[in-house]
Amino acid sequence: MHDVLFLITGGSLTKLAYYSTVQHKVARVRSFDHSGKDIEHESPYEITVQEEITARLHFIKFENTYIETCLDFIKDHLVNTETKVLKATGGGAYKFKDLIEKKLGLQVDKEDVMTCLIKGCNFVLKNIPHEVFAYQKDSDTEFRFQTNHPNIFPYLLVNIGSGVSIVKVETEDKFEWIGGSSIGGGTFWGLGALLTKTKKFDELLHLASKGQHTNVDMLVKDVYGGAYQTLGLSGNLIASSFGKSATADKEFSKDDMAKSLLHMISNDIGQLACLYAKLHNLHKIYFGGFFIRGHPVTMRTITYSINFFSKGEVQALFLRHEGYLGAIGAFLKGAEQDNPNEYSWGENYAGSSGLMSTSPDLCPMQRARSGTFDMFEMDRLERPLVNLPLLKDPSTYIPDTVDLTDDAMARKYWLTCFEEALDGVVKRAMASQPDSMDAAERAEKFRQKYWNKLQTLRQQPFAYGTLTVRSLLDTREHCLNEFNFPDPYSKVKQKENGIALKCFPSVIESLDSLGWEERQFALVKGLLAGNVFDWGAKAVSEVLESEPQFGFEEAKEKLQERPWLEDSYSEWIQRLKEGPPHKCALIFADNSGIDIILGVFPFVRELLSRGTEVILACNSGPALNDVTYSESLIVAERIAAMDPIIQSALTEERLLLVQTGSSSPCLDLRYVYQWMKCVL
Repeated sequence: MHDVLFLITGGSLTKLAYYSTVQHKVARVRSFDHSGKDIEHESPYEITVQEEITARLHFIKFENTYIETCLDFIKDHLVNTETKVLKATGGGAYKFKDLIEKKLGLQVDKEDVMTCLIKGCNFVLKNIPHEVFAYQKDSDTEFRFQTNHPNIFPYLLVNIGSGVSIVKVETEDKFEWIGGSSIGGGTFWGLGALLTKTKKFDELLHLASKGQHTNVDMLVKDVYGGAYQTLGLSGNLIASSFGKSATADKEFSKDDMAKSLLHMISNDIGQLACLYAKLHNLHKIYFGGFFIRGHPVTMRTITYSINFFSKGEVQALFLRHEGYLGAIGAFLKGAEQDNPNEYSWGENYAGSSGLMSTSPDLCPMQRARSGTFDMFEMDRLERPLVNLPLLKDPSTYIPDTVDLTDDAMARKYWLTCFEEALDGVVKRAMASQPDSMDAAERAEKFRQKYWNKLQTLRQQPFAYGTLTVRSLLDTREHCLNEFNFPDPYSKVKQKENGIALKCFPSVIESLDSLGWEERQFALVKGLLAGNVFDWGAKAVSEVLESEPQFGFEEAKEKLQERPWLEDSYSEWIQRLKEGPPHKCALIFADNSGIDIILGVFPFVRELLSRGTEVILACNSGPALNDVTYSESLIVAERIAAMDPIIQSALTEERLLLVQTGSSSPCLDLRYVYQWMKCVL
């Protein structure tokens, strides 16, 4: 990736975008050469830790007041001898051009602001889960996040910066500016400063959040004594913004004036956007620009305006990263020769501020924590991720069973679980690197970082989109990686894989001695018992820590009698008896050790014996004690040496081992490696 900086400066706010390469540790496994040796006392593989370089995008936004501080940061940290150009867009690209060139000694190239906005919007809609949300004032969950839709076009983008731009977007490259207004965020800021003598944007919004606009605005009932029934107008509708100030002989509070001003501008923008949407037959309006800033008071007024003027036919939608669209688009445009759209990108929760959060824990410019400074980071993934082709309808697929944003009791329970498990994770992280001098220090930094994230999510459960157990686990993995703990369970997995491999022959011998129907039931019980060995489950981890002798047979004895919570065993057996062999089975493996070796592989072996081809998919990267693709290759090699059915299936490619593209403890079929389409 070429060394180019991107500075997006509007009339009010500046966004800095830059690319960096991040060096971090990764755990690798390598098979031992067991030829001619007694393998009974050896581990199945060795673990090495290597350095890996990955690409990361950084986006920072702040008020223009701090432009010189930003330029100092760029000069001290980002400008090197190879950096020749700073790409800039927005009105500030002209306003600050001389200052930038003088301060940094770089050539300033200006990019088209509208092209950057559209590219940025398309990018976040495609790459970031739970990017889009609707605001619902009277709902228990005010932020209602939308499932990513595979087809994002067409839509209307209303960008509210200093002014307002309205753009119809039809495809990746086809868009049209269809209207706008000079009454936007700059108007709110400017008039607000005149009315309240408050110069800071966030302080104005804070005033508005406390105000009561009815003290300043004239309502329909103030004019007609109640509702205007003939026109169907409620008595509480605003008839005249600031109408009472013309006749009342009193001082109005700053809070009330700020609230009235916010309503006036938001209603004006909402009506204008609605008219354009109806004119062009569009039903989705995305509101972007940093005027919104994720503040409920702003989103509430815009949502109300859209619902009122469209009679519910048009939906107002907001973006978690609305303030970064231009910055992201400028990066994509400036880096076109490196084909950034050919990759998939994932949000790095460890380095991102989150919706409606204050400043991040670690920031390049040390200043008081306030909403005027935010960060957003994205990591480039190794390969493009796509929807699993077998999904019936990706737009309605939800990978999580519980929405913790919705369920307050479940949210409290799970956040407490993760807090209580933190000591154990810290100990496990340190134990995975016994020879590292600074492991304890890094582990403590991880503890603090993740603890702070959990406290943020207690107060703002919507900070990173829909809150789920999966997102809590992913955030923990991101924080572990941030402090160079790439695979805290590597030694646990190594040990458990070694133990399970030694048990494999006896488990197979026992299964083969059973009659057909008895064997099918034993195989399914083996799958269930094997899946018990999940270090991500609190109760299980406590048992495994306190009872190291707890094994496969003990787990089978703990299984409840049928019917199970999810029980389709009878249908499965009937299908095996009456139907032809399945053509292909796709199995997503979960845990290392007993789960994959004594639970999954015997089941795979049975399917292969029936003539079914099997695809065994494993995580690309580590998460908890989940088996990784590289570990599965070694495990399969060792099992093949003991079992001719597995050996011949691997040789004849009737058994394929593939990687999913995921490094998450939870399965999300919306994001798998692109080439899984080929094997399916």
